[in-house]
Amino acid sequence: MSTITQTQTTTSKHIQIEQEQDAQSALTWDLSNTEPLHHIPTFTDKHAERAWAKGKMAAAFRTFARLGWADGASGHVSLRDPVNPEHFWINPYAVHFAQMKASDLVLVDHEGKQVMPTKHKVNAAGFIIHSSIHKARPDINAAVHLHSPYGRAWSAFGKGLDMVNQDACMFHRNLAVYEGFGGVVLAAEEGARLADALGSDKQHLILQNHGLLTCGGTVDEAAAYFIALERACEGQILVEQASASGLQRKFVGEEEAEYTYANTGIPKVAYMQFQPEFDLTVELSGGEVLK
Repeated sequence: MSTITQTQTTTSKHIQIEQEQDAQSALTWDLSNTEPLHHIPTFTDKHAERAWAKGKMAAAFRTFARLGWADGASGHVSLRDPVNPEHFWINPYAVHFAQMKASDLVLVDHEGKQVMPTKHKVNAAGFIIHSSIHKARPDINAAVHLHSPYGRAWSAFGKGLDMVNQDACMFHRNLAVYEGFGGVVLAAEEGARLADALGSDKQHLILQNHGLLTCGGTVDEAAAYFIALERACEGQILVEQASASGLQRKFVGEEEAEYTYANTGIPKVAYMQFQPEFDLTVELSGGEVLK
């Protein structure tokens, strides 16, 4: 090999190594310094926060409808009122999720009385569930409870999720199970038992023979967690079906599950996850959802 060729080869190797080092440095910088695309906003004007949050809440319903989770008059989302935290917003009874607008939402107190009277009624079971949670957990501002297909199916086992994939790790150590089934929640005592099952530190709940409930500091978080939990239940069921044929499942290790949870099961990530759904919902509705 000539001296020129050797020099070119050596130079090319140096350039390749430098490029790889630069790429690795860029990757490290991105991971450690990049800010999330969406920030959870803060408000000094609580009435402005109320209007913003109600728009997000109405959009959550339309998102759930688009995903096929509307179920007649069943299912509800609640939002602690930013203006008066002793009140909360809830969806009107028997209004289809796909038609929900911010102006349809109903503001109630913990006695079930409408603070701003409307033509709408409120689902009694929904009121009891959400009132119990908001009273027991001041840190929870929003809660979602739907009868989604895979969550409802998995709830029949009365158990939590196995850490079978990355998505399940979002709920590592943050998912409780309400064992037993007391029928439709129409008594305050049953609502209190649901809140007790959630405990003082969990955000999400599998209600045996019933369905799923997710919570968060914003509607965005609670909605994103619900979507993720429903899909995690679907994944669990698929794994159960595959393993029944003799395939050996592999679980995520405890350390890896904890690490993944610390990076995915947090408010800013959940908030970010819902923003594409919110933007699409607003676009599809021509802005009607926010009215």
